[in-house]
Amino acid sequence: MKHRIVVLGAGYAGATAAGRLAKRLHRDDVEITVVNSDPDFVERIRLHQLASGQDLPARPLRDLYAGTGVQVRTAWVTAVDVDGRTVDLTTEHGAETLGTETLGTETLHYDTLVYALGSTNADHGIPGVGEHAHDVSGKQAALRLRARLGELGPGAAVLVAGGGLTGIEAAAEIAEAHPHLRVAIAARGGVGGWLSDKAQRHLRGAFDRLGVTVHERADITRVEADRVVTATGEEIPADVTVWTAGFAVHPIAAATSLEVSDTGRIVVDATMRSVSHPDVYAVGDAALAEGAGGKPLRMSCATATPMAWLAADALAARLTGRKVPGTTIGYSAQCISLGRRDGMLQRVTEDDQVTSSVFTGRTGARIKALICAGAAWSISHPTLLLPTRRRRVVATAVPEPRLATSSAG
Repeated sequence: MKHRIVVLGAGYAGATAAGRLAKRLHRDDVEITVVNSDPDFVERIRLHQLASGQDLPARPLRDLYAGTGVQVRTAWVTAVDVDGRTVDLTTEHGAETLGTETLGTETLHYDTLVYALGSTNADHGIPGVGEHAHDVSGKQAALRLRARLGELGPGAAVLVAGGGLTGIEAAAEIAEAHPHLRVAIAARGGVGGWLSDKAQRHLRGAFDRLGVTVHERADITRVEADRVVTATGEEIPADVTVWTAGFAVHPIAAATSLEVSDTGRIVVDATMRSVSHPDVYAVGDAALAEGAGGKPLRMSCATATPMAWLAADALAARLTGRKVPGTTIGYSAQCISLGRRDGMLQRVTEDDQVTSSVFTGRTGARIKALICAGAAWSISHPTLLLPTRRRRVVATAVPEPRLATSSAG
């Protein structure tokens, strides 16, 4: 009987893990199924571009995995039973006679689960976020924001709430694509305050050039239809509020018997395997893992990809009776786009502390574009990056992992 591997989610982490497993394991011995709610691979790190009005290439998952042996199921995950090793799905079925869509349910059984459901927008309990704010945490959300921006007339106010990477990129992209709008960004602390001095100066210059108003130390306590209200009572006009003030993981893992953190992320060991259930691996935003310096890895594409490499290689090694590779994931840079012609590559230490080294302007934009394109290309060509070494599954004890070091951008 084949060993059944189910991968939940086909973002950067899940899609990478599935493709790498297909390269490592003999298809006569394993059955790899990817479950994703969207039929396409979604370039999440470019969704601010989609929201601003640009089109992104369609990357159907069935095409990406054609010839690899990986099966793709388009469905929503509704529950996971990690003790019974099952996953409950909801799927759409077309009703030909009525011309409508009907929902169906299905249960998948697995021997090993790779959990990569990622994250979604976090409202932090702020009143009005769910009712009035837009976000760019998913494709449909970005498309809704895109449609709303297209409805706005000259002089309408767009406020981006959140001064992190996502907020900075969204504010710059919207301002460049819609120069007739009044774009502002607000943050509880500083906007890009963790960046090096040179990077912060360049960011301020870019926002000045694009006409983006910056509100710092603005603790938003309520979102309304046409404004936000801060803790000091200040009202900032906002015909559209774009909420980018953090991400939260899907609650499915926390509803299981998996050991999770207080934020619902699955606690994993150095090989991305659940510390409570050895037949479950977690990668990407859904996993809480230590990186260089013993610090928790941040939610990012830069983290998701090396986590997926590590999890797939460790799982394949255990199934084939080979030595389990062990790595410590570290960082090398933070990439920020500031529209299509400007950007920054902020160099960081392995434990994600910024250095004085930064590339800005068109050079930064080109590097960021190359990184985005490279990430999408690697997903789209799962069989080309690595030599094919599909090994047979065996029932053999596996040695303890060795330690090595790997860096992530």
